[in-house]
Amino acid sequence: MLPQAIVEPLTPSRDARGFVVEPLSRTQLRAQQNVHVVWTAAGAIRGNHHHAIGTEVTLVLGPALVRFRDTNGIQDVQITKGTLYRFTFPPKVAHAFGALGPESMFLVGFNTEIHDFEHPGAVPDQILAADDLAKLMRGARRH
Repeated sequence: MLPQAIVEPLTPSRDARGFVVEPLSRTQLRAQQNVHVVWTAAGAIRGNHHHAIGTEVTLVLGPALVRFRDTNGIQDVQITKGTLYRFTFPPKVAHAFGALGPESMFLVGFNTEIHDFEHPGAVPDQILAADDLAKLMRGARRH
């Protein structure tokens, strides 16, 4: 049986300059071995994998679609423009991120395992196809 992902909307401190958020608790921060910052063009997909060992915590700034497969099956979280969510994906929970555009998607990921380019811990696991994302983007333009 797969573990369960954790989905948390975040409320950053906002002012005229933008926003500030503490992405991890002190305990979470101590456990991290890898940090990666990802900018994704509208209509593009990242992820479509699961981690064999590491737990990944990812902050996603919309517009975005986050799809994951955990103990509750396939789940979608649509994140509107300017909204921030934190996802915690335990090992073996497949996850994918789609930039719903027309703006880019921005995310920051943290993992409890060091990234090894020669032997990556990410296992391909396609749960989000380009056609799925394109349909959502067309539907959003109609509203």
